[in-house]
Amino acid sequence: MRFYSTVAPGLEFVAADEIESKGLGNVIEIRKGKGRVFYESNFERIPLLNYFLRTVERVVLILGRERVETLEDVYRVVKGIDFSFIHPEWSFAVRSNRVGEHDFTSIDISRVAGKAVIDSYKESRGVRLKVNLDEPDVIIRCDLVEDDFIVGLDTTGDEGLHKRNYRVYQHPAPLNPTIAASLVYLSGWSHERSLLDPMCGSGTILFEAGMIARNTPICRFRRDFAFKKFINEDCEFKERDVELSLYGVEKFRKHVEGAIKIAEFVGIDVRFMQGEAERINEYFNEIDYVITNPPYGLRIGRKKIIERLYSSFLRAAADIVRERLVVITAETKIFEKHAKEFFDIRRFNVRYGGLMTGVFVCD
Repeated sequence: MRFYSTVAPGLEFVAADEIESKGLGNVIEIRKGKGRVFYESNFERIPLLNYFLRTVERVVLILGRERVETLEDVYRVVKGIDFSFIHPEWSFAVRSNRVGEHDFTSIDISRVAGKAVIDSYKESRGVRLKVNLDEPDVIIRCDLVEDDFIVGLDTTGDEGLHKRNYRVYQHPAPLNPTIAASLVYLSGWSHERSLLDPMCGSGTILFEAGMIARNTPICRFRRDFAFKKFINEDCEFKERDVELSLYGVEKFRKHVEGAIKIAEFVGIDVRFMQGEAERINEYFNEIDYVITNPPYGLRIGRKKIIERLYSSFLRAAADIVRERLVVITAETKIFEKHAKEFFDIRRFNVRYGGLMTGVFVCD
């Protein structure tokens, strides 16, 4: 069977490597910069795909894929799919996404595709399926990128896999956990080595690193997955017992206290302290890896403050980092200007929400 997963645009190669390295699928297509990875896997692996892929937003089983130009084409493709796997008493909804120039909207796609699902099911099963846009039993995804039309069964649900449900404290600007996990994979960090986030906020990067090291599945903290309508799968797992050297530095006391609450909830030993990223060389003699998501201009306001922070932080980091520094920031010019004084850098352009950011891997 063929699947696709949505990811942060620019980090598709990290997700592709995770899919293959965990033995969960064979990647057949990477849409670089478009946030899609296509792969072959088995129906029986759907729970594992949702439980253990930490870098993807959702897992969609492809039901049909064709080139289309008009809404009539959309109707034809969807109506030609066999939806008899849906139980007659279940409800469904179509969620559409459209990219490119077309004479119709994503709402039009949802409307036409919904009618096609109803007509197809009525012809095959003699029953008119119910539509429930708010809490459907089944979600049909219709993605149209230029003329490439993909119809799929959403096995994750309306809440993407970035909803880990371990945040018992809400930071005002938390990092998306799928991106945090991607940064950890990019760094090459392993649990035998020390890891510091010097601007840790509520600790997302450190918690994702700890859960990667311990093989903690996403279902540890959330149980609502769309595939459970089709696969009666309990979340059974055994975490690895590993020692971790995880450290977090945060400027604001309330965020330190919030991060400690999350650490207690997830059961991962992270040593948090209140302090400043510019002074980490005073707190630590050496650290193997540093991964962080520093403030951007939108969160601080003035470029001069950003420049002073980045310059001082990078100087301090250069004193203590033994292996690698990984940073995501929208202030790419400022970061690159100062980072190249101390490190050899590689840059990956990553779209995070509405921002184009840079992920820098610094050796």
